[in-house]
Amino acid sequence: MSLVLTGAGGQLGRVLRPRLLARGIPLRAVDISPITPVDPRETIVIGDLRDAGVVDEALEGATAVLHLAGTSVERPLPEIIENNLVALHALYEGARRHGVGRVVFASSNHTIGMYPAGQKLRLSDPYRPDGFYGISKIWGEAIGRLYRDKYGIEGVALRIGSALTRPTEPRHLATWLGDDDLEQLVVQSLTAPISGYQPVWGVSANTRGWWDNGEAAELGYQPSQNAEDFAAEIMKTGGRDWVFQGGSFAED
Repeated sequence: MSLVLTGAGGQLGRVLRPRLLARGIPLRAVDISPITPVDPRETIVIGDLRDAGVVDEALEGATAVLHLAGTSVERPLPEIIENNLVALHALYEGARRHGVGRVVFASSNHTIGMYPAGQKLRLSDPYRPDGFYGISKIWGEAIGRLYRDKYGIEGVALRIGSALTRPTEPRHLATWLGDDDLEQLVVQSLTAPISGYQPVWGVSANTRGWWDNGEAAELGYQPSQNAEDFAAEIMKTGGRDWVFQGGSFAED
């Protein structure tokens, strides 16, 4: 596998780059801002993914893409459109030009953020986004399915919960995705056989979890982390119990 990782300088990119390189995966790290290689085996591409030239430089010779780039918080709609819709379309067009076999897309729990906290969900449940950011991730899942159906580019959409080194608030007891599980889920999403376009929940094996993740199990994902290990500490320090699954995004 020759892997391109976009958004390499972001929170998740910084966690994953050394871990993927340690697995021996050749990695081209892409970001709009300057970043420093974490390993001599890592190639760096700096530029804006809305620029076809940057996309071509990034995807030359690639077999797979892990797309983490984009605006990751709620922002005005014009910014969301440029960074999460226009740039993603440019990336998929580049993947089509260069014959990339698979794109793993960082989707989000904010696609369903207006469901009540505590309600059990399956991936087949209707979208209920909690803002423009959540809508952009619905777009991302849709464009991935389009390029799978029309052009044969395999895809996995990771509906990431709360990807953190450790959970810090009551909501995370349901939504937490630990670093070890993030790594495993990404690797399985990049390598496991899939028959179509596959959304999965990006979440650890949390005792209080809200989301049925049978589809991720079909990829061979076997999470080993559980936010319950931190429950006593979290409940002692307190924190708000949100009304909706999207937490603060749903109430801003």
